[in-house]
Amino acid sequence: MADPHPEVLFLAHRIPWPPDRGDRIRSWHLLRALSAHAHVHLGCLVEDAAEAARSGALAEITASRCLAPRKGSIGWAGIRALITGQPVSVAAFRSGRLKRWVRQTLATRNIGTIFVFSGQMAQFVPDDFRGRVVMDFVDVDSAKYAAYTAAMRPGPVRAIHAREARVLSAYEERFARRADLSLLVTPEERDLFVAGLTDPTGIAVAALGNGIDAATFSPDAVAPESSLAEGEAGPQIVFTGQMDYAPNVAAVCLFAREVMPIIRARCRQARFSIVGRAPTAEVRALDGLNGTRVTGEVPDVRPWLAGADLVVAPLLIARGVQNKVLEAMAMARPVLLTPAAATGIGARDGVHFAIAEGVDALAARALALLDDRDAARAMGSAARGFVLAEAGWDKVLAPLPDMMGWDGMERAGAD
Repeated sequence: MADPHPEVLFLAHRIPWPPDRGDRIRSWHLLRALSAHAHVHLGCLVEDAAEAARSGALAEITASRCLAPRKGSIGWAGIRALITGQPVSVAAFRSGRLKRWVRQTLATRNIGTIFVFSGQMAQFVPDDFRGRVVMDFVDVDSAKYAAYTAAMRPGPVRAIHAREARVLSAYEERFARRADLSLLVTPEERDLFVAGLTDPTGIAVAALGNGIDAATFSPDAVAPESSLAEGEAGPQIVFTGQMDYAPNVAAVCLFAREVMPIIRARCRQARFSIVGRAPTAEVRALDGLNGTRVTGEVPDVRPWLAGADLVVAPLLIARGVQNKVLEAMAMARPVLLTPAAATGIGARDGVHFAIAEGVDALAARALALLDDRDAARAMGSAARGFVLAEAGWDKVLAPLPDMMGWDGMERAGAD
């Protein structure tokens, strides 16, 4: 008897495991959701052999895999981009091995749909593929580069970012027109994407959000990080994130240099912990400044969240839904964030989290929550309640089968 379940080719710019950063969290849950209805073949890029060796969980939910090493420096990608007219961020993910594997998989398997995770991977969809193509842009990357450009002084780096914004915008529109459906992570990102199209005619765009595993990110799941109780017994403020990502770097620099002095003027023992892998030299230089500690990579961010009196996300540039915010809310922590970081979550300011913009406003709302522990606890409790009701992955991804054209299909069984 023929297998009634479809076959899907899933392309991702990074390996979806472990789900320990924003893009991997989303790609992992999408991959798992798709594997419940289809036989999924995964093609992705890996940074090194160690990363590929940690891929065991992927074998449980995929029919086949190609983990192609990502080669070449960003400098070579820039040269290649100038020669070919591509965006640098696309040229940086070029892979002959992955391209050959895609061709072979399409030739030997009955692939009905290609699901493309992140715009960099659109280059691997053959022009002659006649099945369905679903493109998950996640965020409007061209708008991110435009925001970088606007924030920079004139010079070579600004010119590079301006070119990337312009070329990437055209690339995004070209592939959105090629795809049957393009996805963005929030209605706001969707509307921004559509507004940037030169001609939206015939381009289908929808929003599909991010969720949170509230059982894993639960205040009852882990004990607080013990080192937070060492030394000064002041309130603990925590930021979590990938610390070589430019918006995260800008956020913690602002908070450590400008907000923490105001907080410590009234609360001398307050401490600020920056928790996340790959801190840049600029971030490492913050260690010891105004009560700031830079941890680098930690095995698990949850104990740091569990031990925080306040979690902050003072992002000046943010695209899509911030997983770090959902994680802190799920851990029942009061969260202080900027309007940019709050976008797409749908929670209420003053109830589920606290929104502030500008150094003085951030400091004032931080102090208010640190001074009123009952209000902070109530906000944390409301935040977790919101996440449980609105942000579970099953609820968020419920529209996915319909988007894939599988509405009403039974779940795929084991081979």
